[in-house]
Amino acid sequence: MIKEIDVEGLTTLTVIEKADRFNNWMYTTIAPHCTGKILEIGSGIGNISQFFIKNNQDITLSDLRDNYCEILKQKFSNDVIKVDLVHPNFEEEYKDLLATFDTVFALNVVEHIKDDVQAIANCKRLLKQNGTLLILVPAYQFLFNNFDVELEHFRRYTQKGLKSIIQKNNLTTIKEFSFNFIGIFGWYFSGNILKKKTIPEGQMGFFNLFVPIFKLADFVTFRKIGLSVINVSVKKES
Repeated sequence: MIKEIDVEGLTTLTVIEKADRFNNWMYTTIAPHCTGKILEIGSGIGNISQFFIKNNQDITLSDLRDNYCEILKQKFSNDVIKVDLVHPNFEEEYKDLLATFDTVFALNVVEHIKDDVQAIANCKRLLKQNGTLLILVPAYQFLFNNFDVELEHFRRYTQKGLKSIIQKNNLTTIKEFSFNFIGIFGWYFSGNILKKKTIPEGQMGFFNLFVPIFKLADFVTFRKIGLSVINVSVKKES
């Protein structure tokens, strides 16, 4: 059952909203793979959406929860829609959206959904032929802690695990890499050792300040390990 008001999620998004360097880093990481008519699944309060909009990209925002959709409508003039990736009658409910997007991306969304294979299948249905799907999810089950519990995560992933649900849906992976190597240590320390339930604002502020250094760490590690894993795939078959 999805909570109507996601208190912990909203608190976390509000903390991250202030981390301008971090949000821009995430945007510049995914933006090269996002072209044409774009749909963002799980826009939240628009922390990443804002960069697409500032750059005049053709993006439709969406979320599952009504309160997030209302926040997005108040902030932006772009189209905002409510999308449930595991709606039991998905094709009928969203028939006007099927095969209409060149890019669909979902950042920190799929881990909230029990049936992740079905979630990816429905993302695929929204894509045009040769459209691109970009999925970012939290990495490594050993990092599962109070943050994950409070944010209602079902699981964390490896590149292999994420790729497997992509392959089950006959999508072709064209790129896979990790994001935010240094973030692993902050997540583990605050969640596993300090047992925090939400990301401390001070910690996020500190992290935001040193983003240029943390970006370098990702470069040095060849984006082989990070707090998140990213898969970019293409819808090939008809």
